[in-house]
Amino acid sequence: MKPKGHPISRRDFLKLTAYTLGLGSFAFIGGAGYATQVEPAWLEVVRLSLKLPRLDPAFAGFRLVQISDIHMGGWMNRARLAKAVQVISNESPDLVAITGDYLLSHGWDDARERALDDVAAALKPLVESFPVLTVMGNHDYWTDAKRIRDKLHGTGILELSNSVHSLRRGDAAFHICGLDDVYERRDDLDGLLACLPSDGAAILLCHEPDFADSSAETGRFDLQISGHTHGGQVVLPFVGPIHTPKYGHKYPLGLYKVGGMLQYTNRGIGMARIPVRFNCRPEITVFTFESEV
Repeated sequence: MKPKGHPISRRDFLKLTAYTLGLGSFAFIGGAGYATQVEPAWLEVVRLSLKLPRLDPAFAGFRLVQISDIHMGGWMNRARLAKAVQVISNESPDLVAITGDYLLSHGWDDARERALDDVAAALKPLVESFPVLTVMGNHDYWTDAKRIRDKLHGTGILELSNSVHSLRRGDAAFHICGLDDVYERRDDLDGLLACLPSDGAAILLCHEPDFADSSAETGRFDLQISGHTHGGQVVLPFVGPIHTPKYGHKYPLGLYKVGGMLQYTNRGIGMARIPVRFNCRPEITVFTFESEV
């Protein structure tokens, strides 16, 4: 015998449909508000303790903080960057690394001039307290790399353009290397390697993460740190980032082992022209390096 049912009335059907549509609209609007207003400002401090095979015990416990992809002039403003700077300062790092893309989009105008002034003003307290190293990213070339370089230099930030900055503690060495932008073909890995001493741990700052395949092949770097992808900005469960840029498809976010080298891709603190983040919070990475000896 079939169970008796009560047919739904047209009025109840319309009410149920309206309720369902209303709930869906509420969820959509709420989700859109979260993705555009809440998560983009919800900084996450990611802490990683990494053993570097060639790190001398004299540098055990060395703390490096990485930020990337500021993209001032879009969603990012001076106040938001100043908040990130305060978070970094509270970590009392030994070194700060900024892996490129200070501004947004293409060309130069008064708005980008003001945006660059805001970058310098917000980063000044950081530079006054800690050594800050950087490399250029593709957006830095798409706007005006010379203007950005001059401003950063005047602020006291040291750019590593296919070059090496060596730290010394007694007889021990720790090398921080920087590669110029891969996307715009300004990189010179052979030139960098010619400047890199054979002893001591070496980490590579490179804006584009997928260059890790090339840097790992050299066998000289313990770690590469990058940005560029913003982590995809929108990361779907069981799917991953829905979009990543050129040179950011293979290693879009987080920690990877590439041959004998570690690769870390920071999710950035700014965003592209579409100011949305979902399941991909802006990131400040705090590395603590340990020796295997």
